[in-house]
This record gives sequence, structure tokens and C-alpha cells, in this order.
Amino acid sequence: MKGHGKRLRQALLIALPLTVLGVTGCAQFNALKAKVGATSPSAVVTPPVTAPAGPENPQPSFASIVNDELQLGHYAEGESALRRYLKQHPGDRPAQAMLRQLTADPRQMLGALSGTHVVQAGDSYSSLAARYLGDPSLFLILARYNGSTNPSVLRLGETVRLPLSAKRVSMASDTATPNADATTPGTAAESTAVKARRLQKESLALLDQGHKDQALARLDQALLVDPQLKPAGTGAAALRQQLLASYHQRAIVLYRDQHLDQAIALWDRVLAIDPNYEPAIMYRARALDLKHRLKQF
Repeated sequence: MKGHGKRLRQALLIALPLTVLGVTGCAQFNALKAKVGATSPSAVVTPPVTAPAGPENPQPSFASIVNDELQLGHYAEGESALRRYLKQHPGDRPAQAMLRQLTADPRQMLGALSGTHVVQAGDSYSSLAARYLGDPSLFLILARYNGSTNPSVLRLGETVRLPLSAKRVSMASDTATPNADATTPGTAAESTAVKARRLQKESLALLDQGHKDQALARLDQALLVDPQLKPAGTGAAALRQQLLASYHQRAIVLYRDQHLDQAIALWDRVLAIDPNYEPAIMYRARALDLKHRLKQF
């Protein structure tokens, strides 16, 4: 009797989960077993089979292509993914523009003439593209302009090239659209001066609105375009002095960390804007002297 009661209890324990789950019939029970087996450690895993894109196997989104491929420097994979994406979404203009950034000649697109920028904390190719090209989505062409194989990486103190061309960069068309008067002698320089004055005016407007950091960034862009830009009033002159002071302080930090080339490059930029800026003159001379001494060891 005891053995018979034990077997009865075991049968009830097996039947109870089936009763709770409402499972009836062999077909449902087999489906449950298949589901459990698929998640067990001993299940055999076969390599995934690439299937055509569809509701159950969607292609990566444009955002994931940018973030997971292009931002990390996977240019070949990103190009293939973009082309597949555009077959499904042929009218997607941002994707078309990104593909042009990936395949165009950066020097032809942005111009051969360039200035330099020493990377600061918080800088990225996206933020630099926003500041100097007017569009953060142009990070890819700017990264390729600098020969970067990983646009997600910018190191503090690194020097990057920023285009100074008078061309208008238009990623919405197949090629950059040249300024109509760019081939006329003197006109390109005048266009550069006009752009610098416009950026300076925008920086003052941002300052009036209380956006000091953005105002400094916009003036920084104006002076990169034209270091000889004259201040437009006392507000512009005061803002310029703050910008030069920030350059100088960053250069001192680089100097103390013995990043002498980057520090000298920053002081060169200060002196290109204001040749009489005494702190830059003095510290630049010290940096050059220290660099010369270190070469002797």
C-alpha cells in the first residue's frame, strides 16, 4: 500500500503542471517539450541562416548603421548596409547624404586649404562638424578628411585639420557646390571675410541671448575662417579677449603636461589673432626652449 501511495503522489505531481497550464492532448504537450528543449543548455545551436529582409528579419535602421558601423570606422560594412537600406528606402535623403560622405573625396568636398584645432575635453567629430561646418551629421566627411579610421575616437590634445575653403559644402547634391565667384581673383578672400563677419555677428547675438559658450564657439569659428577679423564694437572685443584667454589657459595645461607641439600650435593661433598678446609670446618662447632642450637628451 505504501508503494502504491508513493506512485500515486508522483503521478499527481506530474499531472499538476499540465492541469494548471490547461494543457490537453499530445500535440500541445509535445509543443511544450519542444519549447523547453530549445532553451536548455544541451540544445544544439545551428548557425543562423541569412534570410531576405522582411517583417521577421528587418534590415538595420539608418540610425543603427550610423552608430554601430560608421561611427566605429566600419566603413566597408557601413557602405554595404547603407546601399541595402537605400534599396528599400530610395528616397531617404539623410541616408543618401551619408553615403556621399562615405564615398566622396574629402579634399574635393571640403577643399585643400585647412587650419588646425587642438582637441579639447568634450570635442568630437560631430561637435566640430556642427561648429565649423554648420551640421553635426557631417562628422563622417570631416573624420575622413583627417584620415580617421574610427570617428568615435578623438584624443585630448590631438590636432585635427579643419577646412577653410570658400566652397559651400552641400551634401544634398552629388558634389560640393562652388561659390559662383570663387574663381575670380580676390572674390574668394572677400567671401571669406563676409562669412567671418557674419559668424561674428551671430556670436554677438548668442551672447545677447545669454548663450555665452555658444557665442565663444561661434566666434572661434569666425576667427578660424579669418584670424585678422576686426572686432565689431566693444562687445565683440571683450568676447575675443575671453576667447584668447581660454586658448592661452588650454595651452598652459598642455605645456605643463609636456604636449609642447599642441601648446605651441595654440599659442600660434593666439598670435595669429593678436600678435601683441604678451602671455602667449612669453610662454611660446619657453615652450620652444624646452622643446629644444629635450631634443638634446
